[in-house]
Amino acid sequence: MTMTDPVADYLTRVRNAIRAKHKRVDIPASNLRRALTRLLADQNYIAGFTEFKTGPQGVLRIQLKYSDGKPVITGLRRVSTPGLRKYANATSLPRVLGGLGIAVVSTSHGLMTDRDARAANVGGEVLCEIW
Repeated sequence: MTMTDPVADYLTRVRNAIRAKHKRVDIPASNLRRALTRLLADQNYIAGFTEFKTGPQGVLRIQLKYSDGKPVITGLRRVSTPGLRKYANATSLPRVLGGLGIAVVSTSHGLMTDRDARAANVGGEVLCEIW
């Protein structure tokens, strides 16, 4: 079965695991998913991750982060979809909750948060918003 939107699948798996109050979630690995997971770990939205080399692509095991029994990630939203891509230049990148959340941007320099992309003065495809 082919997957048409790997980012939406990633976000849905994380969202479902958080709602079910799981401590971890396993996601099939890809370069995009690895970069997105590293970005979430750098921004302290997840506790950590490990990668297992099983099969041709491997599996990312993400440890979800909770604070006082409440998940650190309270919302995930896909912005750019395969049917309607959303691009923004450095000056028009969205601010999520007035800067409390992050927008993940796919730039020519790799995946970045909206703050990092503004600082580097690069734009790109706005993949998702996380708060």
